[in-house]
Amino acid sequence: MPPLLNCRNLHKTFGAQTLFSDISLGFSAQERVGLIGPNGSGKSTLLKILAGLEDADSGEIFKQKQLEIVYLEQEDNFARDKNIEEIILLSLENRKLELNPLNQARKVLSQSGFTDLSQPVVELSGGWLKKLAIARALAQEPDLLFLDEPTNHLDIYGIIWLENILRAAPFAFVVVSHDRTFLDNTTNRIVELNCCYPQGFLSVNDNYSRFIERRELFLQQQVNFESSLANKVRREVEWLRRGPKARAAKARYRTDKAWQLQDDLALVKKRNRARKQLSIDFVNTSRKTKKLLTLNKVSKNMGGKELFTDLSLGLGPGSSLGLAGGNGCGKSTLMHILSGDLTPDKGSIKQVEGLKVVLFDQKRQQLEQNQTLRQALAPDGDGINFQGRTLHVVSWAKRFLFEPDQLDMPVSHLSGGEQARIMIANLMCRPADILLLDEPTNDLDISAIEVLEDSLLDFPGAIVLVSHDRTFLDNITTEIIGFSGQGKVEHYADQNQWLKAMAPEPRSRKKNKKIKVKASSPRKLTFKEKSELEKMEENILQVEEELDECRKQLGALEVMNDQEALAGWCAKLQQCQEKSDRLYERWDELEAKQQRFANG
Repeated sequence: MPPLLNCRNLHKTFGAQTLFSDISLGFSAQERVGLIGPNGSGKSTLLKILAGLEDADSGEIFKQKQLEIVYLEQEDNFARDKNIEEIILLSLENRKLELNPLNQARKVLSQSGFTDLSQPVVELSGGWLKKLAIARALAQEPDLLFLDEPTNHLDIYGIIWLENILRAAPFAFVVVSHDRTFLDNTTNRIVELNCCYPQGFLSVNDNYSRFIERRELFLQQQVNFESSLANKVRREVEWLRRGPKARAAKARYRTDKAWQLQDDLALVKKRNRARKQLSIDFVNTSRKTKKLLTLNKVSKNMGGKELFTDLSLGLGPGSSLGLAGGNGCGKSTLMHILSGDLTPDKGSIKQVEGLKVVLFDQKRQQLEQNQTLRQALAPDGDGINFQGRTLHVVSWAKRFLFEPDQLDMPVSHLSGGEQARIMIANLMCRPADILLLDEPTNDLDISAIEVLEDSLLDFPGAIVLVSHDRTFLDNITTEIIGFSGQGKVEHYADQNQWLKAMAPEPRSRKKNKKIKVKASSPRKLTFKEKSELEKMEENILQVEEELDECRKQLGALEVMNDQEALAGWCAKLQQCQEKSDRLYERWDELEAKQQRFANG
């Protein structure tokens, strides 16, 4: 089957920097492609060129006739005077769809979890804005969808929702992402842009985990090739250095070959040294105290919302605690309580004298945007004191992959990944007992995340980590505190245990639980409560049947083509879902009450 889209010899420069050169790639139907590469390798630019939003300096692009391409950009761009439904309708103008635009908009928005379609865009949080951008892209029914960092601003629930959509997608897609678990769960091909490869990229038809294996094998083969080529060059150079008499006896082509081998070796050396990595090494105070900080029954309310209640935890050297939960559940607030920037409403905090706590703030408020890079890295002059040594700012900058000609650029002109690297550099200069890291992987490329990961694993102090990067969180932490979003917090062994606890119980499990309760004849409930509990399974099954009917009707063609009917069934679906949630919640409440009396 011919590719949906093919590009040949694409070349693009940005100022004096070459992003990529002579890139030739094709994307076929049913392909789910993960596009990765270091910051500055041109991933976003390549997607824009392929989507027709930007021009290449040279090269050609071929695509199938009537191919529908949709580009989901990294930063959401909405008309702020519109509501949710209007945003989708604007994107559907002049699109050929199976449904009329209004029905298409309402169908996709309902599937994306939006209930109030008249809500103004300006009222949406960052996570819901990203969901709206994704819904807008899906509503256009693309044949090929380009997604640039689509998990930005999504919490763990939103990321899993997007994974489910992409796994079942009827279209091909290319996604730029640094989330390794997300890539593993959604892609069947990985393409890495990097000048260390002969073609400017490496493509492997598999998920990210398999790609890593193939990449390491390829890079090792390239190192071996350099060694072999160096030996050949050495022999040929020795031959060239012999006298003219010896060379005259040889064919002219061997002389040409010797010079060509030297050029080839120089090219391979350049590629093998092109894979630059950050150098990260956090400094610990070497404090030997077993307990650094203890929280005892701490509670916090923000804006009338109870974020967490009666939270207790202890941190000591070697502790590695992860905070998990949806957006706005209180993770960042807890971080600021631990750092001393906020005080709890209730409870107590005990810490050792002279405790040194260092915070990485995801909002990057610690960075002065009007400063130059030089000032941000070395605020006291051109020297950096690190682990008892003084390093020049140029050497320090190179450690974080900055070039000398960037030093006088304002911080505001740097990319998100570059600003994240400045903050990591600043953290390294501050000895810490406890590192508080709030989304430290945002905007970092995968290789930088892996280096950060290794450095944190070597850190002997305590770590508290917030991250929606599941691989990063799993590799670093040894315990998880899960936030429910309703003020309840629990301790879990790992993230998977927390995710299972947060998942709604299957109906079959509830049935088994109900049978057990029924057989145990609860005695301490009131007559009315006992009657309510006995009828609960029947009531829930009835509501579940109504939900199934709503979903069936919403999928019917005659309903989709009838604006009033579609709106009515959407409203009924929402009502049934809310009723189902209330019944399950009440069931848990009655069973918990019965269990408390049974246990005395």
